[in-house]
Amino acid sequence: MDSKRKSVFSNSPSSYSRETRVKVEHQPSKNITLHKGEAKSHPSTVSQLLDDVIESLRCLRSHTSDISPDIFKAISGLDEVLRRANSPKSDISDYNSHIPIHHSVGTISTENYLPVLPPIMDKALERAVFTHPGVSNNAEATYDRLEILGDAYIELIATKLIWKKFQEIPSGRISQIRELLVKNETLAEYATEYGLDCRAAVPHDYLKQPKRWTKTRADVFEAYVAAAIISDPVGGYEAVEQWLTQLWLPKLSELGPQRPNVNAKEILARKIMGKGIKLKYIDERPPVQQSRGVQTFFIGLYLTGWGWNNKHLGSGQGTNKTIAGNEAARQALLNESLVEEISGVKRAYETRISHHLTEGIN
Repeated sequence: MDSKRKSVFSNSPSSYSRETRVKVEHQPSKNITLHKGEAKSHPSTVSQLLDDVIESLRCLRSHTSDISPDIFKAISGLDEVLRRANSPKSDISDYNSHIPIHHSVGTISTENYLPVLPPIMDKALERAVFTHPGVSNNAEATYDRLEILGDAYIELIATKLIWKKFQEIPSGRISQIRELLVKNETLAEYATEYGLDCRAAVPHDYLKQPKRWTKTRADVFEAYVAAAIISDPVGGYEAVEQWLTQLWLPKLSELGPQRPNVNAKEILARKIMGKGIKLKYIDERPPVQQSRGVQTFFIGLYLTGWGWNNKHLGSGQGTNKTIAGNEAARQALLNESLVEEISGVKRAYETRISHHLTEGIN
């Protein structure tokens, strides 16, 4: 932080320790000196100042529960109004696409609420959670091993939650939903919302590398989960499971009701297939490698026959080609007008054939 301007939180509570303050300084600083008249001539300076206030609030919130989410909303709203008021219309959409993620606490919980972090009962483990392997030669004093264990716990708890909440969906869909909950981007977001990233000692250059910083924040979150569980052999796992369940439920609610497994390919085939008719499921683009070894496949469905040549009916994606193909067929079925048009041509053809056969018999 610029030495010419003290932070509005320079007189923070004593519980906000010196060790923590040093670690917070690893975050990108905003060298802002606000002189008289600059607010009017340089509105971006005011916005940067507000960003700094939000960052300080977010870090402080990890040490106290007294900071209301409404404060974040109010400051973020003021920030946006200032930028809109002082920007050309052509710049508004560009600004909106670069709003920092911590400006919206609602990205985590639809009720602007974060369940309370379960405690880590062992101080040595707690220090390790926030120590990157790159800043210590002692592997046991870093989160290197903890994040592997935390990753396994998170996968297990997420799978159990989805299994119980959506009891009729197939295994492939369980994997898809689980990936939404446990991917690095989600866990990194949680780490930021809880201020865990502010407490982490990491190599300075990581903060300038978005992908690496996202992975690091996710690792810290995973390490925290492991430490909270193993530091309390009696109730640690149960406490963490309840906490993660509360944390994930808003995301699962956004998915809406999940329908049981339906073989859309068979349903579509019964509606439009016939002799000489071809339905082709083809790769529309190469699969994408996601985190944790999961791939996403992209399949397109095309019809040749009944007067159509290579007609695109739908596209789908999934963790394997079968799931992606079934999703493509499901998307095709949602286009009811087109499916009905094709079915109508099929029925008309079958009626003519039946009529000719009847005449031949007579």
